[in-house]
Amino acid sequence: MQARCPRRTLSFVPQDIDPISQLPDDAQLLKQQLRASASEVQRLKLLVDKLKLQLARRVRAQFGVSSERFDLQASLIEPVVLEELPVRKPATPAANDGSVDRSLPAHLPREQQEIRPATTAAHHDAAGQSCGCTACGGRLRSIGADVSEHLEYVPARFKVIRTVRPKLACTKCEAIFQASAPSRPIARGLAGPALLAHVTVSKYCDHAPLHRQSRVYAREGVEIDPSTMAGWIEQAHSLFDPLVAALGRHVLHGAKVHADDTPVKVLAPGEGKTRTGRLWVYVRDDRPAGDSAPPAVWFRYSADRKGEHPQRHLRDFRGILQADAYGGWNALYDTGHVVEAACWAHARRPWWDLYEQHRDDTGLAAQALRHIQGVYAIEAEIRGSPPDVRRQQRQARAGPLLEAFHRWLQGVLTQVSTKSELAKAARYSLARWNALTRYVDDGRIEIDNSAAERALRGVALGRSNYLFMGSNAGGERAASMYSLIETAKLNGLDPEAYLREVLQCIADHPVNRIDELLPWSIAALKALRHAA
Repeated sequence: MQARCPRRTLSFVPQDIDPISQLPDDAQLLKQQLRASASEVQRLKLLVDKLKLQLARRVRAQFGVSSERFDLQASLIEPVVLEELPVRKPATPAANDGSVDRSLPAHLPREQQEIRPATTAAHHDAAGQSCGCTACGGRLRSIGADVSEHLEYVPARFKVIRTVRPKLACTKCEAIFQASAPSRPIARGLAGPALLAHVTVSKYCDHAPLHRQSRVYAREGVEIDPSTMAGWIEQAHSLFDPLVAALGRHVLHGAKVHADDTPVKVLAPGEGKTRTGRLWVYVRDDRPAGDSAPPAVWFRYSADRKGEHPQRHLRDFRGILQADAYGGWNALYDTGHVVEAACWAHARRPWWDLYEQHRDDTGLAAQALRHIQGVYAIEAEIRGSPPDVRRQQRQARAGPLLEAFHRWLQGVLTQVSTKSELAKAARYSLARWNALTRYVDDGRIEIDNSAAERALRGVALGRSNYLFMGSNAGGERAASMYSLIETAKLNGLDPEAYLREVLQCIADHPVNRIDELLPWSIAALKALRHAA
């Protein structure tokens, strides 16, 4: 039986009726109707602006560049300069600077090829090669050489390590002697430490899914099923568990932690669809404040975004938490053990979206960006200085700028509609003003939460290469691998070389000395080896 479409009642307005004749004759009623019409027009205008902004954000997120560079250099308020305080200025050479050494790395092996000119057999050099002039037959002598280098690639290759343990018997007492079998990261497994490290880093650092790796290895004549490699990663994750726990303790032992989260797709077993899980990241990196403590990244996974997860992760943390405006952090602030520090990059973002939409260099959005640009310029100058120097510079220079910006934001609310995106952007900053300006009086705090956002870039790149994670257990494995890989990169280590060295010994390494395998410990040991 076919469903009937509901009937629509259409009303037609006769063409000969004059709209003006429909207006009321009473002046009060006419004013009331005009006010209602004006209010409706304003509401529709705000709705159109909001939809345009949402569309611009979607288009930029999908097709645009991620940079939010604002090139207007004029600041609304001149900063106060404290010449008596030492300021460390960054010295980064430009990409086209001729003084930059662009030679190929010295540690690479060199293979020399000598190309000699065509000569005659009239004379021979010490090596027995002919060195006669083709014009007159005279002897040629060396007057120098032109040397150039180019980079070549030697494809990776597999090899089989065959371990032979001879058995020796005593001819007198018949005692049998044999060396113990060497440790393997996976008991009776076929994958060695180097292969395990390569598969792991290829998946979680270079974003090559296991099925893609399987095809690459097949071209080398080695057939490895993706499910086999998944099993290797699962067993490696079990080995890494105490190491990741030690990494988390180091992160939470700091006085300040950067925190953020990002969504990941996770396959829902038996449902034929995916759910949205979360990867939480916690970063300890106090190098911008002149601290020598090793930087570290600690990832955790959860099946949803409930506030109970970060509250559990940080239940033992005491210090400053620098994060976005996610409500799940509030329970931590309410304990009194965690101090809130907000992020100016998040406060700046709505103003940038408004500026990107209109590109009006004289509008309110551009003015807001100039204010924020002024305080960021101060941070660029004092980055790497000790906390006391940063605090003094901020109080003297950023303090007046922020006070002026606070007055300006309050003035914006009196000029624009309360329902407009401009008002929304202003209220975001005003509602979090204490947390946004806390960094001025504490040199340990950063101006924004970029440290956590940088740690999540690898996850964002990975999402564009794989469709989903296979299970919640897969999300937990990913969190552990991302923790080790991102921390190794922060400490200047090659992630694959680091995991390879750890996998060679972690199976037999005492758990009470697991800190010896943390990235900065491996880096220090590597430095000692080079020094020796």
